[in-house]
Amino acid sequence: MGFVTTKSSLLAFHLGLIAGFISTFYFIGNLRLEGPPHPSAQSPRGFRDPEWIVEKLALFRVAHPHLAGEESSVSDELYDKVRILCWVMTGPKNLEKKARHVKATWSRHCNVVLFMSSVQDENFPTVGLGTKEGRDQLYWKTIRAFQYVHKHHLEQVDWFLKADDDTFVVVDNLRWLLSNYTPDTPIYFGKRFRPFAKQGYMSGGAGYVLSKEALRRFVAGFDSKVCSHTTSVEDLALGQCMEKMGVVAGDSRDTEGRETFHPFVPESHLTEKFSKSFWYWNYCYYPIVEVCGKILLEASFAGQSWLFS
Repeated sequence: MGFVTTKSSLLAFHLGLIAGFISTFYFIGNLRLEGPPHPSAQSPRGFRDPEWIVEKLALFRVAHPHLAGEESSVSDELYDKVRILCWVMTGPKNLEKKARHVKATWSRHCNVVLFMSSVQDENFPTVGLGTKEGRDQLYWKTIRAFQYVHKHHLEQVDWFLKADDDTFVVVDNLRWLLSNYTPDTPIYFGKRFRPFAKQGYMSGGAGYVLSKEALRRFVAGFDSKVCSHTTSVEDLALGQCMEKMGVVAGDSRDTEGRETFHPFVPESHLTEKFSKSFWYWNYCYYPIVEVCGKILLEASFAGQSWLFS
């Protein structure tokens, strides 16, 4: 009996030892698997949003957003095929007044989003470009912003959209337009103005979007000194550089010849009649027709009251 009892005790002891070893191994394995995220994938201090992954101050969408029950098969397909990086020009004083509304609304449809400012802010987050603020700094900010995305994000997307923090963009419609072109084509789109450049240039207020090859050539233009900072007029200077580098000014009108990029607030385009003496008539590259088209891509906003109405 003593032998049986001792044998049973030893068996129980070994079984318990094995069970304990397995439990400990499983627990440690889980700890290793659930360890802290890679530093580059952690959100900056103060920024918490499960819909974004933050890496090097860029916001990456977890998934393409759409309304519950919405038929989104086409837009979901284009989201993966036509990848757009949206960089938004802003400043420290505009983060709460303007930029936060952009982050909460249309920019969620971009594949990658960056907010470009004169100084870095890890809480928002913004990329610090090392410039001053003011209208005379717009082209410097634009040059450095495109150089930044070329260095850090060139291979992650196909198209590169520049927008101000008072601009609203229907990104899914923009993808529809861009789906007719390849990112290896040197081309860019926007609200096309006529003067001071042979092929025209794109209005800065309405925003513009560069193909991957257009971005390569823009950056190469400054590396080779073909392009330089000769004026603070951002949109014209960029357009002149594009022309020198062989980047085509694309036609972004819809199938009925209506504009899809708009430099003024929506009510101006929808309800107001522009005087024939207004400079806009002389600047527009294409004939002015009704702008309430089926494919509205971009409009510049004086404020953010429209964004949540």
